[in-house]
Amino acid sequence: MAIPFLEDQLFPVHVSSGSAGGPDWPAEIVEKSSGHEERNTRIAQPLRFYDARYGVRTPDELYQVLELYYIAMGRLKGFRLKDWSDYRSRGPHQPVSRTDQDLGTGDGVRRTFQLVKRYARGPHEFFRPIGKPVAGTVEIGIGGAAAAGWTLDAATGIVTFAVAPAASAALSWGGEFHVPVRFDCRLDQISHRTATLGDIPSILLKEIRP
Repeated sequence: MAIPFLEDQLFPVHVSSGSAGGPDWPAEIVEKSSGHEERNTRIAQPLRFYDARYGVRTPDELYQVLELYYIAMGRLKGFRLKDWSDYRSRGPHQPVSRTDQDLGTGDGVRRTFQLVKRYARGPHEFFRPIGKPVAGTVEIGIGGAAAAGWTLDAATGIVTFAVAPAASAALSWGGEFHVPVRFDCRLDQISHRTATLGDIPSILLKEIRP
């Protein structure tokens, strides 16, 4: 039985704004006697890990986390998280526009396109599928102009055009997105007193695959 994802549940944003975390590739590193290393990873896309303890400053904020913990049934169900270090089609403090990211090129037949964000430094680039866009923030462009006749599945990040974009049409997008996560800890060691003192155990969150 598939475990439901709580599409309508967002981790408290004022707590996530103070949380630590980000992407990581689990690496297998073997050091040879010569001092050289062999490095390998089994995944092409990173997993993101967060610790929300740093964002909890009051008992009320802790209670909001606890409410979500109940709704998610602990580590069972996933929900959305705003990663304040990376939640837009551009940098976190830059206004978004419909020309921020490439969405693909029309061929006159294809009608569905996956949102993807590109990271680049010099000749190097990395492409990240965006599976949890924020409804109401996404704009789509065709040749730089605002596109019409499209819908967005906010649960998958797939854009569907009513009519296939013309051949060679340059498609683009801009908007905000969330990270799908679940709790990766138990909350049985947290108390009102420790929250007041600002000394609570880790509240770990782990990205989950679509």
